[in-house]
Amino acid sequence: MAQPTAPAAHGIHGQRIRAAPHDWHVRIAGHGPDVLLLHGAGGSGASWERLMPLLPGFRLIAPDLPGQGQTRPGAPRFGLPEMASDLAALARHAGWAPRIVLGHSAGAAIALELAGLLDARPRAVVGVNAALSPFQGVAGWLFPRLARAMTLSPFMSHMVARMAGAPPRIARLIGSTGSTADPGMTRAYHALMSDPRHVAGTLRMMAAWDLAPLLARLDRIDLPVLLLAGSKDRAVLPAVSHRSARRLPEAACIDLPGLGHLAHEEAPEAVAEILHPWLTRRAGAEGVAL
Repeated sequence: MAQPTAPAAHGIHGQRIRAAPHDWHVRIAGHGPDVLLLHGAGGSGASWERLMPLLPGFRLIAPDLPGQGQTRPGAPRFGLPEMASDLAALARHAGWAPRIVLGHSAGAAIALELAGLLDARPRAVVGVNAALSPFQGVAGWLFPRLARAMTLSPFMSHMVARMAGAPPRIARLIGSTGSTADPGMTRAYHALMSDPRHVAGTLRMMAAWDLAPLLARLDRIDLPVLLLAGSKDRAVLPAVSHRSARRLPEAACIDLPGLGHLAHEEAPEAVAEILHPWLTRRAGAEGVAL
């Protein structure tokens, strides 16, 4: 059963939904065809709040992933297939029928995995700076092992939260992805990264992350896919989106000039200008002035 939480700005309302195995927190705004919004590792559904008011004509649904934001995990299910399966169960429980699944970074990989699990097949998938490539070289070997080692210590998430949680460090971290942090973005990510539970959930996701099975079947995903690639993204290079678009049977890739990894937060108007007409054509929103 959904339980309302405090409403955010622009008519975005938070809800708690208990759908096994997790206690989910979800932001919902608008009316129309369902569009499911999936954040990336280390983020939350709040990362979509600047974009949501710019996409009228849809019911926009932005859950916090298990262990991140305000979603409390009820089981250690942090891998890509497990999260996609649990999101499909949440959609079934809540009665959602997403016509589009839109994901940022790692959320785009989850969106592609989820598309084949939903009761009603979505019409399309969108990825914003889609993380459709494993870490390369030494990082590919070290990062998952480091994340797994860090999850073994109950104190590590507190230590990471204390080290990363200072606002100047958060601004530098955002800057390292190619995006420009304004005060609002810095405050939002400071709140997240200061929360040891959120840090622990992010580490568990990193420790369990394995893209290989999804990437092996990328050329068999027969849904329309739109990939948006920030030209300044230093977390997921634009070449990843272009390369993935060539492999996907029905995909297009559009560059976002001058934008970094958090493009939908630093320049939501620019992203909405591309995204809204595309969503309207694909999802069939009606009565919306373009």
